[in-house]
Amino acid sequence: METSKPSQPLSAGVRPLTLDAAGVTLSCLFAEPPDGEPRATVVAVHGGGMTAGYFDGQAHPDLSLLTLGARLGFTVLALDRPGYGLSAGQLPAGQSLAEQAEVLDAVMDRFAQRHATGAGFFLLAHSYGGKVAMVSAAHTLRPLALDVSGCGHRYDIEPADLPRVLSRSSWGRNWGPLRLYPPDTFRSLGALVAPMPVREADEVAHWPGMFEDLAPRLRIPVRMTFAEHEAWWLHGERDIAEITALLAAAPVLRVEHQPEAGHNISLGWAARSYHLRALGFFEECLAALRARRARRGAPAVEDRPVPASRQ
Repeated sequence: METSKPSQPLSAGVRPLTLDAAGVTLSCLFAEPPDGEPRATVVAVHGGGMTAGYFDGQAHPDLSLLTLGARLGFTVLALDRPGYGLSAGQLPAGQSLAEQAEVLDAVMDRFAQRHATGAGFFLLAHSYGGKVAMVSAAHTLRPLALDVSGCGHRYDIEPADLPRVLSRSSWGRNWGPLRLYPPDTFRSLGALVAPMPVREADEVAHWPGMFEDLAPRLRIPVRMTFAEHEAWWLHGERDIAEITALLAAAPVLRVEHQPEAGHNISLGWAARSYHLRALGFFEECLAALRARRARRGAPAVEDRPVPASRQ
């Protein structure tokens, strides 16, 4: 693991690094608590057409998940997914969801070899990164909990129209009203925006069926957030009921709406509110984990939180 040269301005306390995982060399950003061991480690997974810098927005100091998480006692690791950042040269076409999920699991293993991780790993993922995180969490018991924004189970687009929509800029679907973002947002994007690798684009239309298959295998606490102005996904009452039924095995499930937000929540004025809610959810999971350990009388990082009731 070596420090890499940043391709964009970084917030104070945020550092770049490279990380080899499952045969792929990834560029990452991370921030650690200034004092003591972290409470836990948040692994942040960006969406399609973005990079890890999505979680360290530079348009306003309130945007960065990395700095906020570190101030609240978490280590935050944001990785450039395979096909983005440093690995774009190695994987110009990207990887499938299954392959990326394997890399994500290896990332956690590799990171834990060199850094204190506290109670364990939480996954916080956006849009296409939410798909990767859900596939990973359905096949491994490593994450303590999962928080996903900008990703649902059914598109608000006819499947036949997806290739055409993806081939265009889709500005309105990605951002929503401009008033939702700080004035310097679109001048500060810079290296945050990247082309979506072709293998990702090829799998987009298959997600609804994939979600139905993997959702029953998610057996960790899950929180899903839809922006008020989310335009990629169906998120009405009926849709939320379907998601809830599919995720019935999750010991905790919350499906929430973030007011005054567009699809790219972590780059808008709502970023701090969303990040605080996500980190608060992780704190609740840590409290449940401590309670479980106390009942059993033996601490074990492998334990998973089991809340008293499903919400």
